[in-house]
Formats: sequence, C-alpha cells, structure tokens
Amino acid sequence: MKKLSMAVAGIAMAFGAAMAQDTILIRNAHIHTGAGQEIPGGFVLIQKGKIAGVGAKLAAPKGAAIIDAKGMHLYPGMIDSATAIGLTEIGAVRETNDTNELGEFNPQLRALIAVNPESEHIDVTRANGITSVMTLPAGGIISGQGSLIHLDGWTWEEMSLAPNVTIRLNFPVIAPISAGPGNRSSSGYEDARKRYEEQLDRLRLFLEEARRYEKAKRAGTTAMQSDPKFEAMLPVLTGKTPLFVFAAKERAILDVIQFARREKLKIILAGVREPGKALAEIVKDKIPVILPETHSLPLEEDDAYDSQYTLPAELHQAGVKFAFGSFDTQFSRNLPYQAAAAVAFGLPKDVALKAVTSNAAEIWGLGSQLGTIEEGKLADLILTDGDPLEARTQIRQMFIAGKPVSLESRHTRLYEKYSKRPQ
Repeated sequence: MKKLSMAVAGIAMAFGAAMAQDTILIRNAHIHTGAGQEIPGGFVLIQKGKIAGVGAKLAAPKGAAIIDAKGMHLYPGMIDSATAIGLTEIGAVRETNDTNELGEFNPQLRALIAVNPESEHIDVTRANGITSVMTLPAGGIISGQGSLIHLDGWTWEEMSLAPNVTIRLNFPVIAPISAGPGNRSSSGYEDARKRYEEQLDRLRLFLEEARRYEKAKRAGTTAMQSDPKFEAMLPVLTGKTPLFVFAAKERAILDVIQFARREKLKIILAGVREPGKALAEIVKDKIPVILPETHSLPLEEDDAYDSQYTLPAELHQAGVKFAFGSFDTQFSRNLPYQAAAAVAFGLPKDVALKAVTSNAAEIWGLGSQLGTIEEGKLADLILTDGDPLEARTQIRQMFIAGKPVSLESRHTRLYEKYSKRPQ
C-alpha cells in the first residue's frame, strides 16, 4: 500500500509538467491495449494528442514529460453509447433541459451545438474513467442528430469527435391507455392502435418526401429550394448514417427490422431488453445493439429475475456486436459497473471491457481513432490502480486527446469541504 501511495504521489507531481507538454511518455505501466495484448511494465508515447508508440521499451524524446506509472494499469478511455450529457442538467428544472424540440420530424437538429461544456455531469462522469459519450436529442418521431463528444473542452467545437454520427428515430409503438389500476380497456387499445398507424403513415410519408427531394437534387432541378430537414436525411437514405432506433421487446424489434428492410435503412437498435425470437433477425442483418442499464428489474412479472443481467452474455453467444449505454445523465458514471454486472452472469470479462471501449468506437464508425491503445489512435487513456470495472478501483490519471485532464468534480469538492468540517 505504501508503494502504491508513493506511485500515486509521483503521478501527481508529473501531472503539472505534463499539462504543458505536447509529448508525454508513460512508463512502467501494465498496459491493457484492448486489442488482445497486455504489456506488463510497458511504455506509451503520446505526441500531439495521439499515441505515437506502444511497447515494452521506448526511449523518451528530448523534452518529453515523463510519468512513472509503476504499479498502475493503463486502459483505453471508456465510451457511454447513449446519454444526454451536456443537454440536460436538472430534470425537474425545464430551463436546464435542451433535449426536445417542437414537431415530429427534426432530423436537421444537432445535439452538438446545444452541449453545455460547463455541465457538472461532465466532470462527475469523467472522473470514473469515461472519456467520451454519445449524446442524443429526444422528442418527436425523428428527434435529431446524435453526436459523439469528448468530455473535455472549452466549447462544443473543441469537444466534438463525430458531430452527426446518427439520427435518433423514436419508432411508433402501441401503448394502450389504462382504464384503471391493473386494467386495460378495449377502447384504449383501439385508440393506441390508431395513433400507432397514423404515426407510422406519417413516418413513411416523410421518408418518401425525402427520397423525392434526393431524386430531384440528383437530377439537378434548378427551381428546387434547399430544405434542411431533407438535406439531413440524405446520408440516411444512402446508408452512410444509421438510425438510432429504440425497441425493447420482441414485437417492437421485429417491426423495426422489417421497416428498415423495406425502407432500405441502416439501423442501430437501442434499449433492447427482451429480444426473444427477434434475436435471430438481429444476427441475420448484423445489426449492432446498444444495451441499456443491467441494474434494472425485468419488464414482466413472470420474467426471470436475472433476465437483464444475462442478456449481454446471450447476445455475445449469438454473435451480436453490442455496446453499453447508460441512457441517463446523472448515472452515466456507473457505466463500468453496468458492464461488470454482466460479467458476473456469464459475459467474458474482455468482452465487457470491449463493450465500453472498442465495440462502442466501431459501432459509431470511429474504430480507427478510439477504443484501443494502438499507435496512431487518439490518446484517450485512463491510468488506474486496478480493474476499471471494479467499484473499488480509483482512476488516478486521465488523458483525453493526449491532454492530462483533472479528475476534480463536484463530488470531490464536497468531499474535501466536509472532510475538513470541525468535529
């Protein structure tokens, strides 16, 4: 324990020097590359925000800041694949929420430009090893464009990693109106079914109008005026940009998959909880999945008590590529424990780590930049005193795009304040 404390103190002393450097050498760390290799006592060289070298022994360039991480572990920074961080602060205070917009179809809206870099949730989430998140708008049928952002930066421009990586689609579902406690009236169901069909018709019509716009633009129609909504849909129609579609249960998942096939759309399924027979269709179409919170109750009272804990292992065994999302703001910091819970119920540990690092990066199209510790990638790194999926592990140092980042947050400030309170 004494050696560990000395190592932590040494890291803290090197922190100030590293802040002013473009070149940093981390040495003597147990490196978990995330690419199938571990390097005990290894070296990582960071230059101009990227990983310039990884190996068992590297020479320090002249003028480089050196961080001796003996006894520490180095991992890729983690990625939360579904959250609203930066868009909402206090759920009960309307003025601090900027997730929804009026109207049913708003594909032109960008979550990125609404991100608040001063959000208290950013520091708290970052302090638990999460270096980037997919922040998403809400509301309507097509909410807008989700953005992958770094959890560091003075402005939203500096935080941006992939500004328009997906468009959120809230696919219509049948939600019967309850006629009373424990009862559902037939009239409530019929009304819900009618709303479902109407919403689905409007969605189909919107896609048809977008295709007509695309066809007219390709034909070079000079009289056509540019429409921001349809312009935003062009990469969706060509399959370049996937739709982020919520579907929890088997029937909804099958409806979404059939719709995507018919409309020839690329999708990412989100919030999957009871895939049932739809799992075979997910595998068939190679659809990536963003799993929700594992620490949750089953959807139905007769479901197995551990259904949410065993689902990640079930998807892995079926060959589905998946990542974890918190689908939250204040509890995004618990993302690593979401993955850890799945390990206790059959998910291989290395796969759980990939689900919050490399899998997430690959699903969002940034596998060449993030998710593993390899030469040429962005230096999004966390230095820990143990396994980052373990609750007892402390994040000792973080680098985002090669920059050492403070781990101070509202939580640590309150801890310091009250620990000095007179007894």
